[in-house]
Amino acid sequence: MDWQATRPGETSAPLPERQDAHLVFIGRIATPFVTRDQCPRQGDSENGPECRVEIDAPWHAALMGIAAFTHLDLLYWMHQARRDLVTQTPRGAEPLGTFALRSPVRPNPIALSRARLLRVEEGALIVRGLDCLDGTPLLDVKPNRCAQSPSQEHRHGAS
Repeated sequence: MDWQATRPGETSAPLPERQDAHLVFIGRIATPFVTRDQCPRQGDSENGPECRVEIDAPWHAALMGIAAFTHLDLLYWMHQARRDLVTQTPRGAEPLGTFALRSPVRPNPIALSRARLLRVEEGALIVRGLDCLDGTPLLDVKPNRCAQSPSQEHRHGAS
């Protein structure tokens, strides 16, 4: 499928010249998905394939304590996504505004996936539940809930 093609009902906007943010990629995500057509619509944290979240060396110490959690929220940059569509036409549906969809096509292609943590390896997290391309840049890792959150999804006594 040509993911750059515009479908009936879709509109685009010119991208602004200015850039307001500076993001630091902290690693890359290894998945079995090499094309967008292979990516599931949403990740499956129970039955999806194992994926490897590789953390760059300067950030390895930031993983301390992460094994205590069952689920993580991963934020990543959908580096191959189009960024100019204002309205989109999902397959078999009527046009909707980009902000009413979870499509990867958005002005700032930041994705959020809740993944099940299977294990921690040296400088990496092994998870289930991702729906991104192999090699996707990683922006951040957060426990779904932690002791500082209103409710916990924390394994007591785990390290």
